[in-house]
Amino acid sequence: MTVATTQIGCIKAATEILGDKWTPQLLRFFINEETVRFCQIQDLVGGINPRTLSARLTQLEDHDIITKSFTSSSRCEYQLTEKGRDLLPVLHSMEEWSNKYA
Repeated sequence: MTVATTQIGCIKAATEILGDKWTPQLLRFFINEETVRFCQIQDLVGGINPRTLSARLTQLEDHDIITKSFTSSSRCEYQLTEKGRDLLPVLHSMEEWSNKYA
């Protein structure tokens, strides 16, 4: 396997998680908050369909980026796993790039 092939594989793995429209926007709320509720995310993101939000959160759970815990029978909170916290420098870099060029 060449270096270029290895690099493409690494980028592919990251874009499988971060490569859609909503996921980086959802994860940015975890930068300053230890836990975030579904309704908080929905209010803060704005314009996201609840089904889409639910699907993205489930995808992040499936990739072990976040965990979901129930605070009551009808409420839950999400928090980053260690793997998810390791994405924070990437999100910070994306934020810096956006501030510089957007």
